[in-house]
Parts: sequence; C-alpha cells; structure tokens
Amino acid sequence: MSAHDTIDATVKGNEVVLFMKGTSSMPQCGFSSRVAGVLNYMAVPYKDVNVLEDEEIRQGIKSYSDWPTIPQLYVKGEFVGGCDIVTEMVLSGELDTLLAENGVAFDKEAADRVREANKQE
Repeated sequence: MSAHDTIDATVKGNEVVLFMKGTSSMPQCGFSSRVAGVLNYMAVPYKDVNVLEDEEIRQGIKSYSDWPTIPQLYVKGEFVGGCDIVTEMVLSGELDTLLAENGVAFDKEAADRVREANKQE
C-alpha cells in the first residue's frame, strides 16, 4: 500500500485524525502539542498519527492535503487545517460547530473554558 493509500484509509476510516509530530500523549513539537492539547482538553476522540515514524507519511500528508506544514487535522475525511487555523476555530467557536455538525462528541464546557481563558481585554 502506498503512503497516499495509507493516509487516505486513515483519514476516511476515522472520525477525527491528527497527523502530528509525536503522539497525543507525547507531542514532539509545539504546534502539534497545541492542537493535541486542545483536542485532549475538549475530550475529542481522535486518532493520532506520528509522522516522525514514517518519512513517506510525513511527506505524503503534505501532498495529500496540499498543505505544507504539520500538524494537520481532519474531521470526517475533510482537511480542517493546521495549528493556526485550528486555534482560530477553537477561539471563535467554529470548531465546536464543525464537530457538532459531524456528530463528533466533545466537551462543550471545556471549549467554553478555553475561550474564556483566552479572551482579549
């Protein structure tokens, strides 16, 4: 199976997937840590894929999404974005909407606490 086929099967076979450097419990870069931390805090069930374990997957995910950086978040087979986009979506409430519309469980109160803690004065 090619890297593209493996990526495609992973993206389509899981409700939420995070391609990241490291794992959900041990991220290996700050951007991956931020996205995994938010998903973990919001209790979003997701599959983590450590791109550091496979160079073909690490390069393949960039061409699969036509997005040059990692981490990359997918919900119900659709590319959502990287760290900056996911952060903006969390703070605006868009991620809550996307998850809810796709039937993905998450802790709404935790999401609200993230927004409250990041309010601009």
